[in-house]
Amino acid sequence: MSLTENTTRPAENAPATGPARKREREPRITDEHGRRIRGWELALRYLLLLGVLALTIGPFLWQLSTSLKGPTEDIFSSPPKFLPSDPTLHNYERVADTIPVWDYALNSLKVAAANVVTNCVGAALAGYALARLRYRGRRVATLVFILAMLVPVEGIIIAQFTTMRELGLNNTLVGVLLPGCVSALNVLLMRNAFLNLPYEIEEAAFVDGANVWQRFCRIALPAVKGTLAVVAIFAFMGAWDDFLWPLIVLSDPSKFTLTIGLNYLHGTFANDERLVAAGTIIAVAPLIVLFACLQRYFFRGVGEGAVKG
Repeated sequence: MSLTENTTRPAENAPATGPARKREREPRITDEHGRRIRGWELALRYLLLLGVLALTIGPFLWQLSTSLKGPTEDIFSSPPKFLPSDPTLHNYERVADTIPVWDYALNSLKVAAANVVTNCVGAALAGYALARLRYRGRRVATLVFILAMLVPVEGIIIAQFTTMRELGLNNTLVGVLLPGCVSALNVLLMRNAFLNLPYEIEEAAFVDGANVWQRFCRIALPAVKGTLAVVAIFAFMGAWDDFLWPLIVLSDPSKFTLTIGLNYLHGTFANDERLVAAGTIIAVAPLIVLFACLQRYFFRGVGEGAVKG
C-alpha cells in the first residue's frame, strides 16, 4: 500500500465537521419524487388540507351537532354554538315516531344490497369480456358503454318509467333496482382493471388447461379486489342516495325508500331542523360503515394489476 493511500483514506472516513455536519443533522422533508420541501410550502399544504377537510366534513359535523341538541337549545344562535350543552338522542326517537324510518331504511337496504350484487357480478363479467376476450365488435361495445355515460338520467327517465309499466314492475322495489343494476361506469372501471393484468399470467393458466371461467374466477377476479370494492361502494351509494327514480316509480308508502321517507320531515316539520338533522345522520351512517369496512380494498385499487412476487 502506498503512502498516499495511507494518508488520504483516514481523511475520507473522518466525520464531517462544521457547517457540513450541521447540514447532515438537519431533518429533510421530501415529496414522493425526492424533492426537498421548504417549511412555508409544507405549512401551505397543511392549510389547504385543513380547508378541504373543513369544507368536506364540516356540514356533516354540524348536522350531527344539531341532531343532538335539545328542544330548548337555540340552534340559530350568533355566534353559532357547535357543541350541544345537553346532548340528547330524543330527536332520533321523534324521527321514528313521525315516519316509519326503519321500514324505509330496510327497503333502501334491500335495493342497495341487490344493486351491489348485480353491479359487482355484471360489471365484472362485462369488463372481463371487453378487456380479455377476442371477438368482433369489442371496440364498438366499449364505445357504447362510454356513450351511455354521456346520456343524462333525466333524458331517459320517461322511457324507463314506460318500460317498467309495460313489465308490470311499477310500484315495486324490483322496478327501483332494475334500471341501475349494471352501471356503465362500473363496467369501464372493471375493464381498465382487467387490462392492467399481465397477459402472461393467464397464458400460463391456459397452457395448464384452464378454461375461460377458471381463468376469470381464479386468476383475474382475485387480482382486482380493490376495483371491486370501488364498484361496491359506488353501487351502494348510488342506490342508497337515489331520490328521483324511486319517487317516480313508487306510489305505495309502505315501499318507500329512506330518501323519499325523509322528505316527509321537510314537509311536516319544516321549522324543526333537529328532526331533519337526525334523519340525515340516519341516512348517512350506513355509508360511513360501508366505507370503513371496505377502505382497505378501496385504496388498493390504484395499484391494481401489478405483478406480485
